[in-house]
Amino acid sequence: MTDLHTDAAMTTERPDGEGGVVPEAHGGRSEGAERRRFGLRLLMAATLAPLAWYRGAHAQAGRPLRIVVPFTPGGSTDILARALAPKLQLALGQNVLVDNKPGAGGSLGATEVAKAEADGNTVLMGHIGTLGVNPSIYPRLGYDPLKSFVPVAWVARVPNVLVVSANAPSKTFKEFIDRARGNPGRLTYSSGGNGSAAHITFESLKLRTKIFMLHIPYRGTAPSITDLIAGQVDATFTGSPAVLPHVKSGRLRALAVSSPQRIAALPDVPTVAESGYPGFEADQWYGIVAPAATPAERVARLNAEINKALALPDVAQQLAVEGATPMPGTPQAFGELIKREIPRWAEVVKAGNVKPD
Repeated sequence: MTDLHTDAAMTTERPDGEGGVVPEAHGGRSEGAERRRFGLRLLMAATLAPLAWYRGAHAQAGRPLRIVVPFTPGGSTDILARALAPKLQLALGQNVLVDNKPGAGGSLGATEVAKAEADGNTVLMGHIGTLGVNPSIYPRLGYDPLKSFVPVAWVARVPNVLVVSANAPSKTFKEFIDRARGNPGRLTYSSGGNGSAAHITFESLKLRTKIFMLHIPYRGTAPSITDLIAGQVDATFTGSPAVLPHVKSGRLRALAVSSPQRIAALPDVPTVAESGYPGFEADQWYGIVAPAATPAERVARLNAEINKALALPDVAQQLAVEGATPMPGTPQAFGELIKREIPRWAEVVKAGNVKPD
């Protein structure tokens, strides 16, 4: 029986061009045919490579960049994310979505980003609470601020503003502190939740001024401010972007700011430091982080575009109106900030016996 798939090749001879002869395969592949096939493969590869690149780039551009805000709409984190989103959309050629994922002092949204695909299309607008305070509050946190993320960009510093309702009896910071001391445990302050920036800022104030007030946590900054305006609580000490519109409208009264210097948006409002407590500083900070394995080139691109956006006059003006200071810089600088803040706020959490919801 004949094997139709035998590997043996019948040969004949042909001139080699140099007076001799070389074998030529029948049923196999000649040297010339191999060269022609190899050349064809090279040509096809050269032709298809740009097409493959285009398809990959198009697929990347077709995915939206999702900025996860781990709090409800209306707070400082949300305001800053929405200020950046349209600029990044234009610069990157991608749709940019701001996705609010509140819960557990921002840890739910942060955990979601930590576990997201590390392709640079899902990032977290982190802040002092999410990245600096939560490790000291939540014993089984679903992420590690230093290991689960790669820092992308420091976005802004935001002073906290101590505010009371327009009908409150306290007209100055000193009057407020004196009233709290005269009524220990009877006055209340609100925040966007246990472990939120407003919570730890007020705890820091309590420790420094030796006052005792009850904490009323809400599910987000906006509802905590709504009840303050309505007189349901006595004060809050939260980020300026969330309270400035209400101060300017006359519904809230600003008594002090947490920054080392007065802010341009409230030039007549003193700092806590100049009101008798030198050295007091408790500004919030905000920045973008991405899942830890995000490619370095994507991190660099996002950092560059965020820095460019922060330098735009309209963005700078928008942040100034909100009382925020742009903080353009390198991913490394933001990473160093996070490292410094974690032990600092661990002391406040311990002294204030701050517990999660």
